[in-house]
Amino acid sequence: MQAGNGGAGSGRWVGMVMMSGLLLMAVLVIVPFTLAAVRHVVVRAGRPGWLARRLAARTPGGGVGLGATATEELHAFLNANKRVQIEQRRTQLVLRDDDHSGAPPRTRLDLDLGIAVMEEQR
Repeated sequence: MQAGNGGAGSGRWVGMVMMSGLLLMAVLVIVPFTLAAVRHVVVRAGRPGWLARRLAARTPGGGVGLGATATEELHAFLNANKRVQIEQRRTQLVLRDDDHSGAPPRTRLDLDLGIAVMEEQR
């Protein structure tokens, strides 16, 4: 007794859907890594000059580039802990670092003697 008429044909269909899903996920992973690698090489080498200047200007202050941001977002999509880490980083950027926050001061300035003491952070 045969299971059904569409047994072999539906197997091919499922295989094609799975393969296209795998190809889409590979593109979502490979493209951001490639962009980040190319940006890193161009900025470090400084050639071509116009592209190196443009890429360096897009991320002032040593921020992350487009490829790294896309990679982090993909990682956050697959792992909820990464989303918490990204939100914590954003929160740290917004918070002020006050001397009166309750922690012992890391710097001591003595203007009369003209010295400044900075303690090592542990």
